[in-house]
Amino acid sequence: MSEIKVPEMGESITEGTVSKWVVKEGDTVSQGDVLLELETDKVNLEISAEEDGVIESITKQEGETVQVGESVGVISAGGGAKVQPSAEAAPEAPPAQETAPSSQPAQANEQARESKTDLAAAVAASKPDNGDTIATPAARKLARERGIDLNSVQGNDPMGRVKHDDVRKHEDKPTNLGAAPTKTGGSSAPAAKSAPESNPLKPADRVPMSRRRRTIANRLVEAQHNAAMLTTFNEVDMTAILDVRKRRKDKFKEKHDVGLGFMSFFTKAVVGALKTYPMVNAEIDGDDVIMKHYYDIGIAVSAKEGLVVPVVRDADRLGFAGIEKEIASLASKARSNTLSLAELQGGTFTITNGGVFGSLLSTPILNAPQVGILGMHKIQLRPVAIDAERMENRPMMYIALSYDHRIIDGSEAVSFLVKVKELLEDPETLLIEG
Repeated sequence: MSEIKVPEMGESITEGTVSKWVVKEGDTVSQGDVLLELETDKVNLEISAEEDGVIESITKQEGETVQVGESVGVISAGGGAKVQPSAEAAPEAPPAQETAPSSQPAQANEQARESKTDLAAAVAASKPDNGDTIATPAARKLARERGIDLNSVQGNDPMGRVKHDDVRKHEDKPTNLGAAPTKTGGSSAPAAKSAPESNPLKPADRVPMSRRRRTIANRLVEAQHNAAMLTTFNEVDMTAILDVRKRRKDKFKEKHDVGLGFMSFFTKAVVGALKTYPMVNAEIDGDDVIMKHYYDIGIAVSAKEGLVVPVVRDADRLGFAGIEKEIASLASKARSNTLSLAELQGGTFTITNGGVFGSLLSTPILNAPQVGILGMHKIQLRPVAIDAERMENRPMMYIALSYDHRIIDGSEAVSFLVKVKELLEDPETLLIEG
């Protein structure tokens, strides 16, 4: 017999939430079979069986929070360890028992009566003195979140416990708006309070945040509270980049088996600007500033579970094709929820592209502990003054740099963004800048 334990998941992750059990109690499993999915702040992980056996018990239900190293269930070694019900063993009884046919039904009835008496006594003994319903922690948590009275939830557990699924099933039942309060002498206030939520003319759902969404929310609020964040803006004429892509994209695709997108140009331009203004690539640690001489660029990706920022390592050493392949691979993993923790940690600067969703202008929030983030936006034709006499429609993009004013001065931030603009409007210099 061995315990199913939550494995080590990285330095910054100490707990997770049981997202889904793939198996149930009594199932036979083999070594390597997936037992459950665990949701953490950054990625979802699968916990597999370390040996063959039978799921003896599940101690942590879906929705419960668990710590690293904590037991969530027990596997009994070998498939034969599980005791079979006596009813299944009855046909193999010795023939000698046939000599007393009338005693078998009486004995079985007596055992059934004793079993029911013992079960009722166990339930009564485990019932709290205050009359509250017995429920698992996951069921109590869900009931609190949904405003459900556990006393009104019907459970199917033989010991009388209300489980997580019982609360969900109770919630899915249609609500009788005209029903009277279930408790004698109860006030009508609770019914009036719940009426707006159950009004069929004003439907609403209460959905708990996922662990990742809660983490994103906490980190964004923390970044705004702990940094002196400002944003500066500029605009880029994308004519030259669009011309290069039009002339080179077919041969680029044929040679490297990946498309020539905009992100490789922006990544290269950011690296060139970071080399010119290294403070934007730094990090604050207490009263010290950590100057980083490497360029691990985070690329924000929108996934179903929420925003993630996988990191392109050593972007200064990669060519356009290398950057495009790495971004494509990381984005695919993000959307299939297969990113590893190592692929999400340690970035020095972040690029986010709201333009793919149609954003014309925004102020991105810092990805702490980084002190700079570049926001890309939608490319839009706008009239541009070429000189004092000529106007042309040009494909323009607004770009935004949010930065931590504690170590980056306004002049340095503006100069950094101007450098990015210059490199993008003259793509050939991206090769010279490295």
